[in-house]
Amino acid sequence: MLGMRLPLRGKGREDGEKPFWISFSDLMSALMVLFLVAMTVALLAVTHEISKVEQEKAARDRDIDDLMQRIKAITQDFPGVSVHGRSVDFGDRARFDTSSHRLNQEQEQLLRAVVPRILGIARDPLGQKWIKRVIVEGFADQRGSYLHNLNLSLQRSERVLCALLAPKAGGAALPDTDRLLIREMFLVGGSSFNSLRSTPEESRRIELKLEFLDIGEHRQLSQPLPLDLDPRCPLD
Repeated sequence: MLGMRLPLRGKGREDGEKPFWISFSDLMSALMVLFLVAMTVALLAVTHEISKVEQEKAARDRDIDDLMQRIKAITQDFPGVSVHGRSVDFGDRARFDTSSHRLNQEQEQLLRAVVPRILGIARDPLGQKWIKRVIVEGFADQRGSYLHNLNLSLQRSERVLCALLAPKAGGAALPDTDRLLIREMFLVGGSSFNSLRSTPEESRRIELKLEFLDIGEHRQLSQPLPLDLDPRCPLD
């Protein structure tokens, strides 16, 4: 009995056919599923972000349209003054003579009547949210050289600001609060004869072009400085 060998218990054949680790194909399938899930989540996030941006842009456009409609309503109180796109056109009420930058008293009074109404809109919450600046454009006709008309256009724009900022205007000067806001928000633009109308007379016009803030942008106002008390316009 001491020399007898006990038979060893052999492993079942099926033990070698049961893999301990997941197969490579199953692993790749699982990774593919995870990849697809991650891509779906990413696409949903991007789509949501694009939708949000589009909604903000649409809301901005509606607000700007509302502001321009309110400005258009103001111009109805001043026959001859109109709104084209995002510009206020003073039309026949503020034409310049040929090669001249001067405005008569009636034209200056019209400017001092219309602009404070626009400033009122710029001060309200919606105006503060979107109105960035106002570009004063004094256009020229095609007669004369380009540089001559460019200089004339700049002078005409400056003349408009002189009329608005004059501290003494025959008892019709604007209040200091309006003059300060004009100085902060109004800029001079020069267009020479780049924006002609059908006749030379119609081309020699005044426009106030409104520019608006982008989404997330805020109106930047400079440090307030004392108003000038000199009643003279530098062009005189």
